[in-house]
Amino acid sequence: MLAYSIFDTIDGTAPPLMIVHGLYGSGRNWGVIAKRLSDRGPTITPDLRNHGSSPRHASHSYPDLAADLADLITHIGGPVDLCGHSMGGKAAMALALTQPHLIRKLVIADIAPIAYAHTQQGMIDAMRTVDLTTLTRRSDAETQLAAAGIDRSLQSFFTQSLDVPNKQWRLNLDTLEAEMDKIIGWPEELTGPFTNPTLFLSGGASDYVLPDHRPKIRALFPRARFAKLPGAGHWLHAENPRAFEASLRVFLDA
Repeated sequence: MLAYSIFDTIDGTAPPLMIVHGLYGSGRNWGVIAKRLSDRGPTITPDLRNHGSSPRHASHSYPDLAADLADLITHIGGPVDLCGHSMGGKAAMALALTQPHLIRKLVIADIAPIAYAHTQQGMIDAMRTVDLTTLTRRSDAETQLAAAGIDRSLQSFFTQSLDVPNKQWRLNLDTLEAEMDKIIGWPEELTGPFTNPTLFLSGGASDYVLPDHRPKIRALFPRARFAKLPGAGHWLHAENPRAFEASLRVFLDA
């Protein structure tokens, strides 16, 4: 079972909302947004396999990730509204196309159901340069990541997955490296379609979801709608969290 946190208030009556993080992240990255959205109803932030406090596995395919999410939704009680960013968005799409009865509405943040050409291997290489034996605080790791060429905004993001007391990453870097082709790819055998309302919410300055992708998106998600957050890039929820939250509220509460 995936590790997860749940945010809830006594007043919210909306269906549960599950927010799924991207590569090298964890549920804690979404804590602030999840807490604010919990006024609607329960908001759940899982750690995907090989991330955070969830179990480690030798595989990291999207059917695997979708099955993990299905188990968690069944455990907490579905259907849910499901929001996924980047890798988490692909996992959410894979679940929607294989077990659509578990999802009421779907939000996909800045990712498309395609194979991308870029790799995230450089991030793993940078994290492996950090001398874990000498760490006493997260800022020590941020300094070393900076020396490895990691942008300042990503230094803090990566070190949220650092277990300083135990001097280890809360990431299964070996599996993520071995499965990188699957992570940047897309399982073409998933044909769906998912016919419930779906929002593809992208950063206006991001090139992850292009007009050329829309025919394939609409074939898999015929009720897809598209929206952009002006000026935001791939990390749209971190760059403009208030606008991201507002977009989710409008779509989910419609």
